[in-house]
Amino acid sequence: MSLILASSSPRRAALLRLAGIPHRVIESGLHAETGPKGLAPAEAAIYRAGQKAQRVAGALKEGLVLGADTLVSHRGEILGKPRDSADAYRMLGRLSGGEHRVFTGMALIDARTKECRSSFAETRVRMRALEPEMIAAYVATGEPMDKAGAYGIQGKAALFIERIEGSYFNVVGLPLYQLSLLLARKGIKLWSGWRESDDRG
Repeated sequence: MSLILASSSPRRAALLRLAGIPHRVIESGLHAETGPKGLAPAEAAIYRAGQKAQRVAGALKEGLVLGADTLVSHRGEILGKPRDSADAYRMLGRLSGGEHRVFTGMALIDARTKECRSSFAETRVRMRALEPEMIAAYVATGEPMDKAGAYGIQGKAALFIERIEGSYFNVVGLPLYQLSLLLARKGIKLWSGWRESDDRG
C-alpha cells in the first residue's frame, strides 16, 4: 500500500527518503495552526496531524495518508510557526537559555476504510542563552519562518542547541522510530523492502 505524505514540508519528505520509505506528497492545504482550546501539547499536535490527514484521505479511494504536525511547548505556551519576523524574535527570546519540549503528532489514515491510528513523540531541548544580536541575525536569514518555535535544529540554529533528550528526528519534524511502529501496526514492515546498496563508499 502506498504512503501519502499530507504535508508540504520538505524536511519530512527528506526524512522519509533517508529512511528508504517510498511515498508521494499531496499537500493538505491546511496551514492555520488552530485547534480546540485547552488541549495538551501532544493532543494538539495529534489533532492538527489528523486534520491534515483527513483532508487528503477524504479525496482518495485508497492509500495510507500520513499527517504530521510539530509544535514547541514552553512554560505552558504552545509555539507554532511564527507569524512574522517580530514573532520569531519573540519566540527565540523566550526559548533562549532554557529548556523547552518539542512534540510531533502523527495520524495515519487508511483512505479506503477511513481507519485512523495516531501517535506522538516528545523531545526535551536545551537552548543556549542567545544574545539579541544573534537572534536578530538568525531571524534575518528567514530560516525561522516556517518552523515551529522559530528555529530549525538541522540548520543554522544547530549552533544554539546545547543538548536534547529524545528523538532528534522529532525536532526536525518526523520521529522515524515512532513512525515505524505506527506503520507496523498496519502490517507494514519497512525493512522487508531493503536491498544491499551498490554504494560502497
